[in-house]
Amino acid sequence: MALPVGTQFKYWALAAVVFFVVLWFLGDVIMPFLIGGAIAYFLDPIADKLETWGFKRIWATATISVLAIIVFVLLILLVVPSLINQAGQLVNVAPQIAQNIRDFLIERFPDVVDQDSVLRQSLDSLGSTLQERGGQLIDALLNSAMGIVNVALLVVIVPVVTFYLLWDWDRMVAAIDDLLPRDHAPVIRHLASQIDRTLAGFIRGQGTVCLILGTFYAVALMLIGLQFGLIVGAVAGLLTFIPYVGALVGGALAIGLGLFQFWGEWWLLGGVVAIFLVGQFVEGNVLTPNLVGTSVGLHPVWLIFALSAFGTVFGFVGMLVAVPVAAALGVVTRYLIQRYKEGRLYKGLSEGALLPQDQNDET
Repeated sequence: MALPVGTQFKYWALAAVVFFVVLWFLGDVIMPFLIGGAIAYFLDPIADKLETWGFKRIWATATISVLAIIVFVLLILLVVPSLINQAGQLVNVAPQIAQNIRDFLIERFPDVVDQDSVLRQSLDSLGSTLQERGGQLIDALLNSAMGIVNVALLVVIVPVVTFYLLWDWDRMVAAIDDLLPRDHAPVIRHLASQIDRTLAGFIRGQGTVCLILGTFYAVALMLIGLQFGLIVGAVAGLLTFIPYVGALVGGALAIGLGLFQFWGEWWLLGGVVAIFLVGQFVEGNVLTPNLVGTSVGLHPVWLIFALSAFGTVFGFVGMLVAVPVAAALGVVTRYLIQRYKEGRLYKGLSEGALLPQDQNDET
């Protein structure tokens, strides 16, 4: 006999409270384990694929781990220093860029940008403001990253946790499934599969799309000779998870920088535009249909709200759990809406029953 609904709700509510309390008090402690779990979840399909090719799970895990360490070391040695350097340079040249914008507008639109106009005053202060705020932002990101993510955690604990979680992933899933309450196991499995599909579509699929597009934009812009091409590509790739925003923001930033660097060399400026047009075409017709699918089930507005809310309340570790929690809440909400539409509260009287006025009409 199943437990009463009220008792079940108390158990699930207690589990949710325990989860958020642990997240609040032990956020910094469990963060490397959350990162390791996220990486293991991302890499699990690759390990499964290697198993189908004849690898044992331990050798599949070891192969993936070695390749991941090589990629990580290359990123740390080659990409990250250049990215930080270009970000700092972009902040430093912001006053000059703002000055160029002001001179350009004054030269071509002297009546609009007069000496006492609000636009003229805003442009005068834009560069110094960007430099000041941009420097503060970079310093805050670096300081918070070094304060929250200790180097030892990244170098030692996260790879070890990732290795063991990836190795034991299937056994952990089976163990959790064995602990499910028998009366609700089918429903929980169904919801878990929906959550997994949503997360797989977003984290694995959309994350891969962001990585591919960011790399493409960065490499292409650097090859064409655009200054700060690496940072522009990184921004565009990072924002690609919001439809069209990555291309719009990255394209506007790249074209704005290209206007002053390539002024008069229109074929180079056209090349910058063509890079983002090609990127959008490849994303819409190749990457997203094949890697993400037609429906992820995680609305961008809901995702942004979850990241903001969890980041504000729980800090950096809250942002790590925001995506899976948002996916779980979205799936559960859709399930509850479906059950509501199947119930008496939504349908009213049971099938076959007629309202009094309907009975009078029939007679």
